[in-house]
Amino acid sequence: MGDAIDLTADGGVTKTIVRSAKADAIAPTDNLPVVDVHYEGVLGETGEVFDTTHEDNTVFSFELGKGTVIKAWDIALRTMKVGEVAKFTCKPEYAYGSAGSPPDIPPNATLVFEIELVACRPRKGSSVSSVSDERARLEELKKQRELAAAIKEEEKRKREEAKAAAAARIQAKLDSKKGQGKGKGKAK
Repeated sequence: MGDAIDLTADGGVTKTIVRSAKADAIAPTDNLPVVDVHYEGVLGETGEVFDTTHEDNTVFSFELGKGTVIKAWDIALRTMKVGEVAKFTCKPEYAYGSAGSPPDIPPNATLVFEIELVACRPRKGSSVSSVSDERARLEELKKQRELAAAIKEEEKRKREEAKAAAAARIQAKLDSKKGQGKGKGKAK
């Protein structure tokens, strides 16, 4: 992971890149303001997950600059490119403030989001240069989701292997202790 970048000059929204986008990846613009993201949000204080798209593998879509998401997201997503994964720490004044968002987000909560920008596109009714471009975009989106799912599956497999190896080491230790004698005399 890279160093944290202060996006607001007051520490209100910081960004740490987890996975960089390809050099030629597109970014949201005035012509491509609708973004599709995967994300996981956790409470900064406890690390408790309060919202995620990962469990049901959905994509969350919204238009930047319309006030439909917290202020931090409008700031953060403008700095991303398609394919990038970044972690954003959002102070309360850039999130839900003193009101919070009961019952999941308490008042004055700092939130941490890991966000993947999956796609950016024109708003409905705007013309995409051609149907083939849209088809290619959807195909690329599908490939990206399949790759992300494969990476998650591989990480899960590695975690399970590590757990099994640890359990085997513990069992071996326990078995070796069972083999040690309990009698008063020493074996000759």
